[in-house]
Amino acid sequence: MKLVTFDDGKVGRIEGDEVVELGVPDLRTYFERGEVPRATGETFPLADVRLRAPIIPKKFFHTAGNFREHEEESKRVGWSHAIAPWIVFFQNVDAIVGPEEAVVHPQHLTEELDYELELAVVIGKPGKWFSPEEAMDYVAGYVIFNDITARDIQRREMESGVFSFCKAIDTFCPLGPWIVTADEIPDPHDLAMELRVNGEVRQTSHSSRMSVTIAEILSHYSPLGYSAGDVVSTGTVSGVAGFSEDAASLYLKPGDVMEAEIERIGVLRNPVISWEEAHGEPATGRARW
Repeated sequence: MKLVTFDDGKVGRIEGDEVVELGVPDLRTYFERGEVPRATGETFPLADVRLRAPIIPKKFFHTAGNFREHEEESKRVGWSHAIAPWIVFFQNVDAIVGPEEAVVHPQHLTEELDYELELAVVIGKPGKWFSPEEAMDYVAGYVIFNDITARDIQRREMESGVFSFCKAIDTFCPLGPWIVTADEIPDPHDLAMELRVNGEVRQTSHSSRMSVTIAEILSHYSPLGYSAGDVVSTGTVSGVAGFSEDAASLYLKPGDVMEAEIERIGVLRNPVISWEEAHGEPATGRARW
């Protein structure tokens, strides 16, 4: 089942070319109640609705460095700091945007705007202190996450061993286009992954290449406690601009369009626009990191 948030915040499930509205205020509540809500009787053509970010979680657990290939590409270009499994921090949920919503390039903050395709897990029930063997019982579904990153800010932040601001700026968290329930994805480690910029393939990989499994990730973070509707990212794959031989030519710029695709889930598409286009006036000053 594909679960969506659409128009002014309605919740629904996709059936063919239609969206069937469900009687629940939002998808966090959907998972918190632990039961499938009744349909309201209203249906809408999928082509006529505006899809929103499917869920705004209470907590967004961010995994970095989990794909071996991403770690290796960082070494090939001599990235300033080690990229390794078990880097974890919380994402800023206020930065979440949905499909077709713009990522705003804050040129006064960064000159190195990058993309990162990730598979994200939606937690279906509260839990704490559970084993990898128990972990998949907590999975409600899966969603695409594009982890937008300001690399110049990231390098400066990583001097302290911690980074977050570089990934948490407004609009830097595209999520969508919907949540695909776990019953439709029996093996989340068997999914093709691809990200394109203006139709050009930049990242291509497979979810089988994670250093640690989703079950291990969920168990590892479980001492922090999960709420129903929380989101856990699983790390990006190789092919990011910042870890390429010619990074400067690949960084995102206004006018670019990103398409993040994961097999069995769909395509999350987001344009990049300038600060001035988004806010109606140029940014003032220039931040230095």
